[in-house]
Amino acid sequence: MSTRRILIVGGGFIGMYAARKLERLTRAGHTITLVNPENFMLYQPFLPEVASGTIDPRAVVVPLRQVLRTTRLLIGEVMRVDHAARSATIQMPDGSTHEEPYDILILGTGSRSRTLAVPGLAGHGIGFKTVTEAIYLRNRVLSALDTAAQTHDEDLRRELLTFVFVGGGYAGVEALAELEDLARGVLKLYPTLHPHDLRWVLVEAAERILPELGEDLADYARERLQARDIEVALGTRLESATGGRIVLSDGQRFRAHTLVWTAGVKPSPLPRRSGLPTDDAGRILADECLRVVGVTDAWAAGDVAAVPDRVTGTITPPTAQYALRQARRLAANVIASIEGGEPRPFTWRNLGGLCALGRYHGVAKVLGIKLRGFPAWFLHRSYHLAQMPTVGRKVRIMLDWTVALFFRRDIAQLGSLERPHEPFERASRE
Repeated sequence: MSTRRILIVGGGFIGMYAARKLERLTRAGHTITLVNPENFMLYQPFLPEVASGTIDPRAVVVPLRQVLRTTRLLIGEVMRVDHAARSATIQMPDGSTHEEPYDILILGTGSRSRTLAVPGLAGHGIGFKTVTEAIYLRNRVLSALDTAAQTHDEDLRRELLTFVFVGGGYAGVEALAELEDLARGVLKLYPTLHPHDLRWVLVEAAERILPELGEDLADYARERLQARDIEVALGTRLESATGGRIVLSDGQRFRAHTLVWTAGVKPSPLPRRSGLPTDDAGRILADECLRVVGVTDAWAAGDVAAVPDRVTGTITPPTAQYALRQARRLAANVIASIEGGEPRPFTWRNLGGLCALGRYHGVAKVLGIKLRGFPAWFLHRSYHLAQMPTVGRKVRIMLDWTVALFFRRDIAQLGSLERPHEPFERASRE
């Protein structure tokens, strides 16, 4: 059996878990190369708690070099794949390009924020898919509190303390709930500010939030948010954000310092750029065994792929629950194809959904059982802690949670980290 060169594009759930399982092939002389823009895998479900400061950012990222023992890691971005020539064009961090040959291709490039042509959105909004965005939002909220506490301009104070989140799915609801918890929890440290000064607005185009959890749980979640004076605008769209002036389809117009966009995701553009078969949404077409349709020696899974769901007859949803299992099935199928076996179809029955609504509150639907309040919140934490890769990261997260139980929230605003050259430049001018 000739040795094969396996190229994995993307270091998220698909890339990292597939590579770990495939590493057994290196004992037979096969090689595995993983290409990713960063040297870590991000566990996205914990991003809201990173934004609120409950979990240290380093605890939710897994260094790929530490968990992949025999996989060659290339830091860069694959710009195009020429599968006919079995070659990938990679843009390296220094701006140069590198051609990487391969025999077997695995695509797990994930997704990015799906934006719309809303005036002002690109310049004023921010997504919520990366550690950088989560840290930035924390800094922005704390900076807004600091500035608002010492200004005498009522209009400016109102704008600084208005926070708008567009998108009522898991990401939007959890991010808003955690950051509102943070702001409310530290407000006593700002004598000139009062709870009614803060305005939090959740905008959702559909008629309810969290549609995956069913109407009763969605209504409970909405009621919990509204009980905290969070405005929930259902059946409403963001029409403009030019200059920080928010215009909603229900007629509301106001200024907001912070606009967070979590209204869906779109697949990586790599499949279309590479001429691989895609559906109307840009997802690469995959069969039940996670093979790219009509293409030999190419596999795909996760958010970037349209994988048939054998249970529902639709397409598998872009969630961590499915991505983790698809990665393991994909790796097993690649091994089977190399060793002369038969690939098996991916089959998984959705366990349900979990959503945290800030500290000690949540909603969950697991195996048909519906939970509200503390039990749902506890289950949310327990499940994601169990899924977090490596024992070291699990321990770090548990320690962060323990510290949060006994000590006040940390309100250090490290926004200056986003401008590391500014102090030195200022000193040079002086």
